[in-house]
Amino acid sequence: MIPLKTDRELELMRRANRIVAVVLAEIEERIRPGVSTLELDSWAEERIRGLQGVPAFKGYGGRDGARPFPATLCTSVNQEVVHGIPAAARRLREGDIVGIDVGVVYEGYHGDGARTYAVGRVSDEARRLLDTCRLSLERGIAAARAGNHLGDVARAIDDCVRAAGFAVVRDLSGHGIGRGLHEEPQVLNHYDGRRGARLKSRMTLAIEPMINAGSWQVRTLEDGWTVVTRDGSLSAHFEHTVALTDDGPEILTRC
Repeated sequence: MIPLKTDRELELMRRANRIVAVVLAEIEERIRPGVSTLELDSWAEERIRGLQGVPAFKGYGGRDGARPFPATLCTSVNQEVVHGIPAAARRLREGDIVGIDVGVVYEGYHGDGARTYAVGRVSDEARRLLDTCRLSLERGIAAARAGNHLGDVARAIDDCVRAAGFAVVRDLSGHGIGRGLHEEPQVLNHYDGRRGARLKSRMTLAIEPMINAGSWQVRTLEDGWTVVTRDGSLSAHFEHTVALTDDGPEILTRC
């Protein structure tokens, strides 16, 4: 069953996602050659708590023998798709791209959003990958309307990415969100031919295309978290949390 949110729940989610949006906007000026991903993480935790939020990712997971996620941000550099762990030794370099994924809890409700940033001047391929991923997210959100189906969202994303010659990661997806960080439904980014559930007003979804410059295939590193492209190609990730309304999708992770 896909949860439908009350007015009060939607307002709390707006507040949680507003914090996510502020962090994603303000961190951009801190992303430069020489900065470590741990420095970005430390700043983000302080900023989230200063805005009366709680980092949603820190301590998340830890089931089935896996260690809980140890940081506030997921910082995924170049061939890292998602869930990269911040580290003092991981310093950004000119030409890198870095995905920053932010999760926040505010009074028991979650916000979730991500952007991939260029570090200084990047290659033409990297720039086109970022532009395509951002555009595919916009197309997916536009399809997330009451009366449509989850398959319409997936098809909009997939068509956009394929037209640009890139590949959608198939092993990872978006999700419902609310009191839980991950709720029903699963929001696929690749179209598998199924219509999926009908979308209704008051659903809240985290839509997050992850796309690769090469193959769609990925693997997880020995740290149990970091997902990378199998072929070493670049990867990009953009995400918004949206609330479905009678008037169309409302993007909650927008300043």
